Amino acid sequence: MRKLVACLACRNQSSRLYGKPLQHLDINDRVTILDYIIAAVRTFSPVSEIVLGISEGKENEIFKSIAKKNKVDFIVGDEEDVLQRLIQCCEKANGTDIFRMTTESPFNYFEAVDLAWDKHLTENNDLTVLDHVPDGAGIEIIKLDAYKRSWQDGESKHRSELCSLYIRENKRFFKMGYLDTPEDICRPDIRLTVDYPEDLVLCRAIYQKFKKLAPRIPLKKIIDFLDANPQLQALVAPYVEDGLTSMYL
Repeated sequence: MRKLVACLACRNQSSRLYGKPLQHLDINDRVTILDYIIAAVRTFSPVSEIVLGISEGKENEIFKSIAKKNKVDFIVGDEEDVLQRLIQCCEKANGTDIFRMTTESPFNYFEAVDLAWDKHLTENNDLTVLDHVPDGAGIEIIKLDAYKRSWQDGESKHRSELCSLYIRENKRFFKMGYLDTPEDICRPDIRLTVDYPEDLVLCRAIYQKFKKLAPRIPLKKIIDFLDANPQLQALVAPYVEDGLTSMYL
């Protein structure tokens, strides 16, 4: 029996914006990016369990409290070896497959999660992805065994936060499945990941606009909102190109 586990890598260290998962989307209501992500993933019917993959270090101890507050499990592992942490998360929950979201990207295309899981199972894929969407809004489902092979056969760069890089670089050895991207969300020019303070300003504006729909804010509504507010997109425009170079890693 296959079991899909949401494995969420968490750490506070960052040279650009400290504590990205713990930044508040809503300051008054104290809703963090990670709180939002956990609440959203709980609505994804194929996901059986959520496990936080917490980086070692005193500065990351807070994530244990967040796991307890949200009643999810966790593991503690190597700071740099993110791939190993995700593997440990899946094993902790006795899972067979990993649902991957980065914990600085709150708004993904949740509408495709059921389709992605069905495709992943039906085609027996090692990696099933939705690409060419706004940066931070994509979907990845990965067989645990495929990530174990990546860790075993890859190099240090493949064990970093670029968790699926080895599979994407070695497609001849893996079975990959691609979801068709609806034209109205095929917008890689839009950035929905929080790596800089300006990203946080944009994501907070989105949350305030659509908080009544949280934690399932439709991606198309976000895109339309940003198209109507070009000043928000202008804030993060300097970072879009760098995001495009790493979007499919």
